[in-house]
Amino acid sequence: MRKPERQTPLDPAPNDPFGPRPAWSTGVRLDTGVEPDRTVDTHCCFCGQQCGISLKVKDEQVIGFEPRYDFPFNRGMLCPKGIKRYLQGAHPDRLLSALQRDDGAPGGFRPVPYPQAIERTAAEIRRIQETDGPDAMAVLSGASLTTEKAYLMGKFAHMALATSNIDYNGRLCMVSAGAGNSKAFGIDRAANPWSDILGAELIWISGANVAECAPITTDYVWQAREHGARVIVVDPRLTPIARTCDLFLPIRPGTDIALFNGILHLMIENGWVDRDFVERHTTGFAEVEQHVADWTPARTARTTGIAESAVRRAAEWWGTAKTSFLMHARGIEHSSHGVQNVLGAINIVLASGRIGREFCGYATITGQGNGQGGREHGQKCDQLPGARKLADPEARAYVAGVWGIAPGDLPQPGVDAYEIFRRIERGEIKGLLSICFNPLVSLPDSDFVRRMLDRLDFYVAIDFFLNETARHADIILPGSLHEEDEGTVTASEGRVIKINKAVECPGDAREDWRIVQDLAKALGRERGFTFAGPREIFEELRVASKGGVADYSGITYEKIEQQDGVFWPCPENDHSGTPRLFEPDSWNVVAQGAGPYYFPDGRARFNVAPYSPPTEVPDDEYPLILTTGRVISQFLSGTQTRRIGPLLDMDPEPFIEIHSRLAEQLGIGDGTWATAETRRGKLTLRARVVATIRPDTIFVPYHWPGRRSVNRLTIAAQDPISKIPEFKACAVKLRSATPEEAKEAAAAASPLRPGSLPIVGNEPAR
Repeated sequence: MRKPERQTPLDPAPNDPFGPRPAWSTGVRLDTGVEPDRTVDTHCCFCGQQCGISLKVKDEQVIGFEPRYDFPFNRGMLCPKGIKRYLQGAHPDRLLSALQRDDGAPGGFRPVPYPQAIERTAAEIRRIQETDGPDAMAVLSGASLTTEKAYLMGKFAHMALATSNIDYNGRLCMVSAGAGNSKAFGIDRAANPWSDILGAELIWISGANVAECAPITTDYVWQAREHGARVIVVDPRLTPIARTCDLFLPIRPGTDIALFNGILHLMIENGWVDRDFVERHTTGFAEVEQHVADWTPARTARTTGIAESAVRRAAEWWGTAKTSFLMHARGIEHSSHGVQNVLGAINIVLASGRIGREFCGYATITGQGNGQGGREHGQKCDQLPGARKLADPEARAYVAGVWGIAPGDLPQPGVDAYEIFRRIERGEIKGLLSICFNPLVSLPDSDFVRRMLDRLDFYVAIDFFLNETARHADIILPGSLHEEDEGTVTASEGRVIKINKAVECPGDAREDWRIVQDLAKALGRERGFTFAGPREIFEELRVASKGGVADYSGITYEKIEQQDGVFWPCPENDHSGTPRLFEPDSWNVVAQGAGPYYFPDGRARFNVAPYSPPTEVPDDEYPLILTTGRVISQFLSGTQTRRIGPLLDMDPEPFIEIHSRLAEQLGIGDGTWATAETRRGKLTLRARVVATIRPDTIFVPYHWPGRRSVNRLTIAAQDPISKIPEFKACAVKLRSATPEEAKEAAAAASPLRPGSLPIVGNEPAR
């Protein structure tokens, strides 16, 4: 039975008790005269760098922090988000009890006892599955969960719910990189530790705004420059890291594979390919060589918008370097051909022969806190623990044996996160459980997502704040903050590290794994979900991953603490881990000595990567390109960082970044209201006029909800292999806002401190 349509506004009303608080009221203030009861070593809760920090605790509240100088990755450094991350702990929006939808209550919800919320949820799940089958329930999980929780979510979906429909928000982050790495290397992990950046002669950064999205990585790049390294940055915007690079390539969004093909063409033409390495360690080069023969410098320049001379210089620097490190992020991965972009990058790395040895590396910069570990152990729609494939009979038999069920009891692979919403539209999915995922802000074409949330028969959300998606839920279960539980995460380098519990959950909030087990018990499906804590979950994960590509079986909590992290794969108790992949003597579970790459013959694969334009290209009606990304003060959908006052002060509102030449043509001034419009909707924000973006491109950060959400404009086109959406390029038109649009946009803006004004460019917006 379908529920009535809910009239949920795009933005909370000013008196909504669950709406945004003024920035100056958020978080707790550190009293430097207060001595903590204890200090707990742990890690930051935000990006995939996972910097080491120590939390100061007083009376079961985090009152401050110190960066850890002894942790080898950040060595005492933190970014603005890391410095302020502890301020969310005592926020008044913190969920302290379970909530049930009540349209007559303030904010649309009323508190209910936790056991009652669990029983209601279990009853609705049973009703839906008994009526419409196991696959009528779907699960959306998160890549900021600990690896233990990610493992448990996969097990809960596949075993307790017996549904094929589980996916995670890493679908919006790392999957193109993962698919490309797997196709080329047979394994999905950064090939090198970040320490190898320091000795590289050339560093190539494509589509990665590291200074704002992964600031500590910037220090590694700058240290390498101090030792003489050259830096190439490829981006449509002159980002902070690009301002200090040696060669900036201002690429047209969505054309990265053309650049990589053009670089390889010049490497071949000039004899800069390591033919000996290619012959001994790879396959498929002849086909790729034939394919890139047509990618002349002139064609590459026309397609990418980069000057031919700059393309030639980049190829020469890359081709003649003795050591090098190539890294990329969402700029090339958020594309309807993201996997091809990644394969193009890998092709120029393999052709150089500079991989599998010190200071010669390749890596993807992981966006989410556990973006690496969260994609290895079973919460992806096609996956089982150890990065095994759910459709593989041998993998199904092994994991089923660990779980004590028959292989036939495991469902078949399901669909990606966005396709789950399409199945809601078709009536195939009736119920949804989400945890650590805010799809209403983070998925493209978000107005469609909003409509689908209200088509569900039942929706339950587990979270510690009432995020924008959870406003559409029937039941909300209060989960745990990062510092309220323990477990492991895997950083960008592939280093497995330990999160330590600092404080207890407040009120009726519970550790997330407890909530999942309570649901399993209430469903009468408790078998396999009686863990006493994260350590027991991790011990089972070790067994379940053994023999898989992502083998954690030799990792223990004790070894992690002793070594400041353990790089997987780590297949034995006496194995110290694998910081650098593909070294000649590196352990290889698949090839068993045939070679360092994770295929039966031990060889890496070149892959033909054909160019195709973005799904939408500019035309007469929509003549510009819209691209999206982050700002340094905010993180992902902003559920946490928009509740931290000092971070919100840095960037109170999103903006439309526009080149001064284009602004002059359109009559748009710095700080004035401008309206961007695509085929899916329109958005009015303040303009930020700069000289550091391509004149044919506009940029909008994506951390804000409702009428300020750029994902109301983005396109739901997806890569056919990875299913990642095309956030980085769609056709758009831009104009000055009408007075009515400006008035509506101003009303939707976040509250500011009395008397303050948002800063746009160098001047206050008035």
